[in-house]
Amino acid sequence: MPTPTKGARLGGSPAHEKLILSNLATSLFEHGAITTTAAKAKRLQPLAEQMITKAKRGDLNSRRQVMKRIKDKSVVHVLFTEIGERYADRSGGYTRITKLGPRKGDNAPMVKIELVEALADSPKAKKTAKKAPAKKAAAPQAEEKVEEKVEDAPVQDVVAGKFDNSAAPLEDGSAPEGYTIKGNEDSMKYHTTESPWYDQTVAEVWFKTEADAEAAGFAKAGETEDDK
Repeated sequence: MPTPTKGARLGGSPAHEKLILSNLATSLFEHGAITTTAAKAKRLQPLAEQMITKAKRGDLNSRRQVMKRIKDKSVVHVLFTEIGERYADRSGGYTRITKLGPRKGDNAPMVKIELVEALADSPKAKKTAKKAPAKKAAAPQAEEKVEEKVEDAPVQDVVAGKFDNSAAPLEDGSAPEGYTIKGNEDSMKYHTTESPWYDQTVAEVWFKTEADAEAAGFAKAGETEDDK
């Protein structure tokens, strides 16, 4: 009989915990960084590291093992063709966890887990730097301009053009004032405060009303057979 993992279980059952970690890994590989609770990040980190190691191997068996946990084929393709190659010269430590502080409401410790950059001294990186030194020097200025625009813009402007009448989570992962509906882009489901999965759901986008969420193409969690 398999030995259970130490610590509190995520979700209400082993199957629910497995689904939570799979969704978090999918979002991490798709966006490069996600904000979640410290407990979830600590459980996600070893799983993500194992998947990247399998992606570096690149064989069919490794791909099949990863697809048992990640159902989105486009994310699996990015993992094996881009992320795996990025860490070809790195032996481990592909992710980094940064503390963000407590979350408003339940005071849960929030963190940011992200994929670290590839080794700067790898042969491929050195070769690229010799070919295009001018472009590399101009990159920091472009990055500074982008950062200034994002910092000056209000929360609603950051997600403008993505979903109408929506807002992005605050830096600590909490909801902007007046927003109570949690939306998950991976499943395109939204959760109200009455939902049994509300506390376990990581909000990637917030809505004020159910009508706003449905207008953006989200369906209420629990109304289809897949949510049961």
